Order: sequence, then C-alpha cells, then structure tokens
Amino acid sequence: MAEILFLAVLAAIPGLMFLWGFRVLPREGWQIMAAVPVRKTENGWQGVNLLWYGFFIATSVVFGMAVVYVLLRSIKVPVLSIMTASASVIALCLPAAAIVARIIEGKKHTFTVGGASFIGIILAPWIFLAINSFEPIKFNVPVMAVLAAMSVGYAFGEGMGRLACISFGCCYGKPIKECSAPVRKLFSRFHFVFHGVTKKIAYSQGLDGQQVVPVQAVTAIILSITGITGTIIFLSGAFALSFVLTVCTTQIWRILSEFLRADFRGHQRFSAYQAMAVIAAASTFAVSLFLKSHPVPVDISAGLVSLWSPGAIIFFQAAWLASFLYTGRSSVTSSRIHFHVMKDRV
Repeated sequence: MAEILFLAVLAAIPGLMFLWGFRVLPREGWQIMAAVPVRKTENGWQGVNLLWYGFFIATSVVFGMAVVYVLLRSIKVPVLSIMTASASVIALCLPAAAIVARIIEGKKHTFTVGGASFIGIILAPWIFLAINSFEPIKFNVPVMAVLAAMSVGYAFGEGMGRLACISFGCCYGKPIKECSAPVRKLFSRFHFVFHGVTKKIAYSQGLDGQQVVPVQAVTAIILSITGITGTIIFLSGAFALSFVLTVCTTQIWRILSEFLRADFRGHQRFSAYQAMAVIAAASTFAVSLFLKSHPVPVDISAGLVSLWSPGAIIFFQAAWLASFLYTGRSSVTSSRIHFHVMKDRV
C-alpha cells in the first residue's frame, strides 16, 4: 500500500504542476517573480529581478532530492551519507550549469541542464566510491543502489525543471511552420505561444507570438514517466536496471529533442550536448558492468517516515534557498523602480 501511495504522489505532483504550467507559464507575467531595489539612481531605483525560473529550478532540485532521500532511506543508507552525497553533487552541478554553457555557447549569463547533468553522471560514481572509502566513518554505501536512486531523482528533477524553461522562454522548440508535415500535424493543437519581450525566445530570435514545438513540455512528460518507471524497478530491487534504464532514456531523449529545438546549441549540426549525452549513456553501461549490484531489502514506509525528520526538512529548505539564490537572480534583465506616497491616504 505504501508503495502505491508513493508512486501516486510521484505522478500527481508533477502532473498537476504540468497541467497548470503548460497553460500559464508561456504568458508574459510568469517570468519575473519580483524586483528588489538595490541602488538609487537619478531616475529612481535600479532593481534586481527575481525569476520564476529560479523558483521552479529550486523546487525541482528539492523534489528530486526528496525522491532520492526517500529511496535511499528505504534501503537504510545513513542520513549523513545521503546529505554528503547530495551536497557534493549539487556543489559540482550548479556551477557546471554555467561553466559548460560558457564553454559551448560562449555566453556568460546562461545555464545548461545538459552540462550539469553530464558532469553529475560522470562524477557521481566516483563521489560515492570516495564516500565509501572515508575510513573514520565507514559509510559502506551500496553504490549501485545510490546511483539508481540518484538517476531516478535526476529524471524527476529535470522533468519538473522544464517548467523553469517555459517560464523564462528558453530551450524553446522550432516554429511549427518550419517543421516537417508529420511534426506539424502532431503539434497542430498542442504547441506553445510565448509572450513578452523579456522572454529569451523573443530577444534571442524574435519567435514570441509564434506557434512553436512544445519541446519543454514533451521533455517534462517523458522524463517524469521515466522517473516513475525507474522508481518501480528500484522498489523491486533491480538497482542496476533502474540506473541504466533511467539514465539512458533521459540521454537518448536529450539527443532526439535537440533536433526539435531552435535555440542556439553551438555551431555543429550534432551539438556538443548531444555528444555529451552519448558519452553519459555509454559511461552508464560501463559503470553498471564495473560495479556489482548487491541485493538490498527495500522498505518504502521507512523511507517516507524518515522524510519528516527536522534534519531532513532543514536540509531541503537550505538546498532550495541555495538553488534559488544561484539561479533565480536575473543577469540579463533589469528593472527601474519608483516609490511614491499616496497623498490621498495620508
């Protein structure tokens, strides 16, 4: 019963957010969340814009981490091991999202989930092996099970994180009118039309107001289904299969989805992000052959109960805040703020 409830929640939370987000987030009013005055000028105050992009990225990061936490606690991985591994991966992946985009696209003020996930997939096995070798504590973490849980959490996190892309108008698809006949027919009714001059799709290529392939939405749905499938396999104890299936599905879709995108992905026809996806999928097979998967009993009820501990709640709150502060402050938009007294109310 607990497993069914857990899976139902994993399907319901993203599902409800997608039903709302796909309809609302392409609108102009769902890019900038708030403007904070930071410096007085002759024309008022200059503001820093806080983005819904950061809100959804932070929420998706914490949602994915919560899934990982529950799965790993269900196989009795120590809390300190989980938090150490999660913090290590986040500390590597968040900066990588900016660094890889700068290297490939030549842009200082952008992020790439593809680059961040590539770094995480490549380095995660070695992080967990290093944690296992930490003699003073002797974590003895089942590495393959941890990799499986992390890959499931990644699928959920990136799937939900596509709401951030819809809000900001980035990672956008090709105009429907420029696609092949089968693609036009497929997305004739289900497509996105973005509005707002500060959306990336507008200032980058002037495609606001046009029907475009809803590649972010399709990605969100496919990756969330992948996460649910990986969770079911994880709960059955087949950790290696869960790991390989989840990572390979997400990376294969990354390769395919790039052909539906119109945003700049480098000058090559087969982009660097697609090449990284191929390497990530291949490394997953190699790791699954190198590491042994030991059978471990799974008790999802224990994992769900442990989620409500004060330490876990504080950790997730801190992770949400750190993610929001890193990704939620806009560096490509600005604002002017004016304050005045409403004299008729004095």
